[in-house]
Amino acid sequence: MTVPMSLSQQRKLPPTRRVLPWLAVLAARALARTSPRRIRAVLGFVRRRAAPATAAQALAAREDVVAVSLLCAGQFCLQRSLATALLCRLRGVWPTWCSGVRTAPFGAHAWVEVDGQPVGEPHGCAAYRRIITVR
Repeated sequence: MTVPMSLSQQRKLPPTRRVLPWLAVLAARALARTSPRRIRAVLGFVRRRAAPATAAQALAAREDVVAVSLLCAGQFCLQRSLATALLCRLRGVWPTWCSGVRTAPFGAHAWVEVDGQPVGEPHGCAAYRRIITVR
């Protein structure tokens, strides 16, 4: 299996639109260092009373997160997915946040999805078995 070694093209956000994505990335960085139990509890609390996100809203949040964080644009899927979900919540909506594993070859991945479809994932997530899901 090959892994892309270069980052996808990042778009530039105007300075006034960088604040919320940057805050979401900062919170995601702290949350990613906690246990899966804590991540599930925090996301479960944060998502309350949020409207369901559309695919366009979730994709826009993901693109904004990737635009402000070089790490999230790379292989840091946990931080990227957490930041995307948190940014969606800051905007009043909530996607489904998922974390899963595959066995052959072993790999772990975290992503957001809307209506059962992964958002912004170039290779899809069908090979991963969901372990944690926050709807």
